[in-house]
Amino acid sequence: MKKRTRVLARTPGANGSGKVAGTRLKTTTSRTAAKARNKARNKARNKARNKARNKARNKGRKKTENKVKKAENKAGAKTSTKAEADRSAAIERAKQTIRQLKAELADVRRRIAELQASAETDFLLGTLNRRGFERELNRSIAYVKRYHATGAVIMLDVDRLKPINDTFGHAAGDEVLKAVAATLAKMVRASDVVGRLGGDEFALLLWNLSETDARAKAQALEQAIDALTFKFGGRAVTAGASAGVAILGPQTDTHRVLEEADSAMYVRKAQRRHEAKAADA
Repeated sequence: MKKRTRVLARTPGANGSGKVAGTRLKTTTSRTAAKARNKARNKARNKARNKARNKARNKGRKKTENKVKKAENKAGAKTSTKAEADRSAAIERAKQTIRQLKAELADVRRRIAELQASAETDFLLGTLNRRGFERELNRSIAYVKRYHATGAVIMLDVDRLKPINDTFGHAAGDEVLKAVAATLAKMVRASDVVGRLGGDEFALLLWNLSETDARAKAQALEQAIDALTFKFGGRAVTAGASAGVAILGPQTDTHRVLEEADSAMYVRKAQRRHEAKAADA
């Protein structure tokens, strides 16, 4: 029996030759599909690569930005902390300077007060001197004029102080002056003022008393000082004092009231001298 041979049909080509149609279509299709697959694969690969690259780039950029931001925040915080520390230190230095200046000002004021007190205080007796007494008298006259208050000035001169100085020395005279100042201080109120105007002259500023009361006070002061006795060189010595009065009023001024009291004191001194001579006779 003869073996049959299968003859494939050919498709005529342009040149009249024929090829197997099914094989050509299959090959073309396979190539196209392969190209498409390769293209899709390359596209997917490129897309994935680009995506990964972009993701890595974004991640790196974000990480860098975070680092920069963190560094900036840290630097800002450090700068802010330093600025705050510098500000606090400056404030503390300013406070310390203010405290030092206040202490220096208080010390200067204290020294001024001491100098003023020294300038207005009699160094021997501790009473006001003429400058201090006149300052107080000025204030008192202003008060009298404003509030219609009453007051008086008593001028007092220590008798026989020069003979005591000449006979027994100035130490004896100083002792007499101290005793007179102590007596005056005991016989006036805390609101009254005692001053030594110089040498053997004293002045007293007395508040809230009439002219009659002021003259009675002057007489009492004379009697108290007349009663003082001292022993110098084994001898008993007395001094005595003469007092003149001037009344403060709305028209009073410092110099006039002192002149008025001084004139009254010299009149009283002459009167006492005349009385002493009459008694000796």
